[in-house]
Amino acid sequence: MTRAFSILLTVLICLVALGQFVQVITRYVLEIPVMGLEESLLYPTLWLYMLGAVNASRENTHIRANVLEIFLSSERQHQVLAVIGEVISLAIGLWLTSWAWDFWKYSQRVWRESPTLYLPTFYVDAALFIGMALMMIFTALQLVQHIRALLSPIAANTSTPKEL
Repeated sequence: MTRAFSILLTVLICLVALGQFVQVITRYVLEIPVMGLEESLLYPTLWLYMLGAVNASRENTHIRANVLEIFLSSERQHQVLAVIGEVISLAIGLWLTSWAWDFWKYSQRVWRESPTLYLPTFYVDAALFIGMALMMIFTALQLVQHIRALLSPIAANTSTPKEL
């Protein structure tokens, strides 16, 4: 799965970069803009953003500002903080996923189209729900890992000299 994600993300970023390159060259150098290129770039761009976020969730490499970890001294405290963070992330993420689901249902019902090329935007809107759902799966899996680490006897017995 890691290889497939890497290949897919690479293809998407190359498509977006190539499309932007063509747009800049045709619009500003040749002064002949390509009509509808922005609309067609919406598809790989949004899928790239959402699948990139899914990949960061899968690898647990999101950028975090863990200021509280500075004040925590034991591994157990770090695990408790991680569980709290994952629970909050999961709660907010599930709320946003429900919104994405409602938006996707609306998009199916209305079957919106892009203004110039009349491409159905349903496929772009699907990226929001699918990406959020996948991120919530990985967040739930990380929550389970943190809870297991918190409940393991090794984490419970780990303390620093300051605590003793």
